[in-house]
Amino acid sequence: MKRTPVPCFPPAALRFLRALKRHNRSEWFLAHRDDYQAHVRQPMTAFVERLAEDFRGFAPELVASPKTSIYRIYRDVRFSENKAPYKTHVAAVFPTRGLAKHEGAGLYFHVSPDEVWVGGGMYAPQTSQIHAVREHIAANTKRLRAIVESPAFRRSVGRLDGERLQRVPRGFPKDHEAAEYLKFRQFLAGREFPPAFATSPKFYSALLTVFRHVAPLTRFLNEPLLH
Repeated sequence: MKRTPVPCFPPAALRFLRALKRHNRSEWFLAHRDDYQAHVRQPMTAFVERLAEDFRGFAPELVASPKTSIYRIYRDVRFSENKAPYKTHVAAVFPTRGLAKHEGAGLYFHVSPDEVWVGGGMYAPQTSQIHAVREHIAANTKRLRAIVESPAFRRSVGRLDGERLQRVPRGFPKDHEAAEYLKFRQFLAGREFPPAFATSPKFYSALLTVFRHVAPLTRFLNEPLLH
């Protein structure tokens, strides 16, 4: 079976996003819609389609499809003071089968004029979900530590990040061996790159490396939500 070619963003993608940041209005975007499709949307589609192939080898539980994964360029301005109609970055998310798109943990990356971010985790868990995840962490502390404290994880994405509580949440001993992990309200792990790296032939390889190391974390976090 012939594999999808390794994708790459053209330099024109960053030029488009920088120009959109300066001219964030409908008239400009409509005049440059073809540039968006050719230089931003089509390359992002190629990334998602190639990831769908590569996920089979290390994260088959993740969904990678252009329709599900790629975020719309249009901003929801209904409840925002910022009425700029367009996002100035392109992004894709890879959720877990069996969970809604923004439930549980998944992988994610975006490209903007300011930075590229690649990683994943659990961004906005519901109250019932965070409680289930904390119970899971308390009962499986060694497994979590083996993932996020491994030298390979630290080299690829650094330390586990995200908002956290000041104190160990109610229901757990203050001196629990997982105390620091139980404080997390978000579980994020990723790596930032300079924007120009998105146009490098090495970018896809770096993207895969980060995803390979974050996928075990997302799998661990989702376990109590899938049973």
